Amino acid sequence: MQPPTPSAPPIVPVAASLAALASYSSNAVLVTDTEGLIQWVNQGFVDALGLAGAEIVGSALQDLLQTPNKPLTREAIDDGFRQATGFVGEVMVANHCADPLWFHINCSPLDPVESGYAGFVAILNDITRLMQSRQQLRISASVFERSHDAIMITDQDNRIIDVNPAFSRITGYSRDEAIGQSPNLLSSAVHTPAFYQNMWDSIQQNQFWRGEITNRRKNGELFTELLSINKVQLDGPAQWHHVAVFSDITELKNHAEQLNRVSNYDELTGLPNLQLLIKRLQRNITQADSHGQKLTLIHIDLDQFRLINSRFGHSAGDQVLTEVGRRLKTAVRENDTVARLTGDEFLLLLPECHHDNIGQRLLTLLHEAIAVGPASVRLSASMGIAHYPADASEPHQLLRHAGQAMHLAKDRGGNACHSFDPSLQRYREKRRELLRELHCALSNHEFVLHYQPQLNMTSGQIIGAEALIRWQHPQRGLLSPAEFLPVVTGSDLEIPLGRWVVREACRQCSEWYQAGQDLKVSINISAHHLMTPDFPEFLANELAIHPGLPSRNITLEVLESTALDDTRQAGNVIEACRAMGFEVALDDFGTGYSSLAYFRSLPIDLIKIDQSFVRNLLDNSNDRAIVESVVFLAKRFDRPVLAEGVETNAHARLLRDIGCELIQGYGLARPMAAAPFNLWLADWSEAPLQRQRAMLQG
Repeated sequence: MQPPTPSAPPIVPVAASLAALASYSSNAVLVTDTEGLIQWVNQGFVDALGLAGAEIVGSALQDLLQTPNKPLTREAIDDGFRQATGFVGEVMVANHCADPLWFHINCSPLDPVESGYAGFVAILNDITRLMQSRQQLRISASVFERSHDAIMITDQDNRIIDVNPAFSRITGYSRDEAIGQSPNLLSSAVHTPAFYQNMWDSIQQNQFWRGEITNRRKNGELFTELLSINKVQLDGPAQWHHVAVFSDITELKNHAEQLNRVSNYDELTGLPNLQLLIKRLQRNITQADSHGQKLTLIHIDLDQFRLINSRFGHSAGDQVLTEVGRRLKTAVRENDTVARLTGDEFLLLLPECHHDNIGQRLLTLLHEAIAVGPASVRLSASMGIAHYPADASEPHQLLRHAGQAMHLAKDRGGNACHSFDPSLQRYREKRRELLRELHCALSNHEFVLHYQPQLNMTSGQIIGAEALIRWQHPQRGLLSPAEFLPVVTGSDLEIPLGRWVVREACRQCSEWYQAGQDLKVSINISAHHLMTPDFPEFLANELAIHPGLPSRNITLEVLESTALDDTRQAGNVIEACRAMGFEVALDDFGTGYSSLAYFRSLPIDLIKIDQSFVRNLLDNSNDRAIVESVVFLAKRFDRPVLAEGVETNAHARLLRDIGCELIQGYGLARPMAAAPFNLWLADWSEAPLQRQRAMLQG
């Protein structure tokens, strides 16, 4: 028996051979009495746990051992001692640093006859690393089973040897269906052979590949996965596995594509939006600079498109915009860009465009009829063209110049195409400055109304007057409407100025009525003003300000083109005004797209023949035929008719002979301010029949 050491106290009377053998063993060995109290430990035990033998001897082995794993429990150990059968199992012991160590323990009873001692000998084999490996394997197995990412393992022959549940969930193939198969069972045939060759080259060179790939599920559905493949080397030099881990990113890709579409494409038409067009414009400019090429940018704005929405509804308007986008796409090349800017505006980016008449071609294309339910519409547009590098040096400047050219086309009546000219910028600046002055003029009460008399040639009576706006400019004097109204049309000043005209005309009409002059005052109403939702309410409020004024004394003059652009909506507004007692005249009749159906359906009280037909009445047989037709139609539908632009007595006599009784024009009197009008009216009223005869006799 070895001599005792401080850490391994001697025991008596353990057999010398047993103690000697235990002292030489690297395993931890201890001896207990029949109750399980430790009597002796070897050096291997001391080395393993870092505990001095003196600290251990006398303590119960049951207290030293922790048995978290079944079937070796505290009860099993107690039974082993009590029944003298011993026990075997895995236990955990804390070392001197309180770190857990795992041991396989085999505790056997000693035969007193053979060993000379009654008790137990326990041999503890350190299996800590084994238990840690088991733990890692359990964690790996749990990860393999519970991972949300699919895992596929293949052998050297690229045959599947295992897959996890996520693989089955994503692909639709069960584990049994996948094992033994090639990963090609997922192939979508989307990628080229070169794609797969590059993937395998990377795996061979780097032991790794990662990227996106499109595969096919068992049900045939394509899906996009984010895939990583690792080449895992085994013990042998020529042994390896491939471990493929992938996640289904189809929804993520779809969401990204949706975000891309929302960010870069118009939802209604599917066309690129301004943001994407600018990106392409920047790229094309770079390419143009590199190759000495040119770019063309066309800005398109549909004329009077809001009337389609008003007449047919926004759904029909969307249908028309979609068709416009489709037509523009068919009119350009594959590498050209058609973008929707906003509302009814489109942009065309044309690299290397050599068609000088491209604008006219597009106008013709857009003018072709578009079906809207049972009806159809024909569009006109205002277009502006700018070229790079001739007209601009950077993208935003090119966009501005194309827009300026488009606005010039619109200012000049629309249905036209204009190329950018440096003078356009000066024109636009002058227009903005004039609009600013007009705002100030309205605030400073610089506008005045002049009144042009209207005559009944049968009775000789002045039946009313048309209110015509003038601008009393502080420096330039009295300005006619032609010098400022085109700038007002379509601007933010159109409604406020229109309302001022109505207020002032109603005030003057009320003043005349209170003075005993029962005159009708005609007021020109713009299309935009007429179609404002609160227009009838605005008229009712103005009438309430002048309670003594009969509403029949106010005539609202609506341009024929306004009424006929949206007959239904215009008819509803006109009917609401007539219900309050206002009379409605259809102005400039003959300049629009007149038809018997419109003539019959519009709720109007008076037809005004446009002065362009009246002016040439004496010399142009076609104009005379038009005037005669309008007068005939008016009589057939029991509507009075008034001729504008009567400049001479000869015009008046011919109109009387045709059957038109009501006239207005320079041949009768020029427009006058209210005070001179009062004097002129008083003079006329002294002998109306004589003045009427003098006029008609020439």
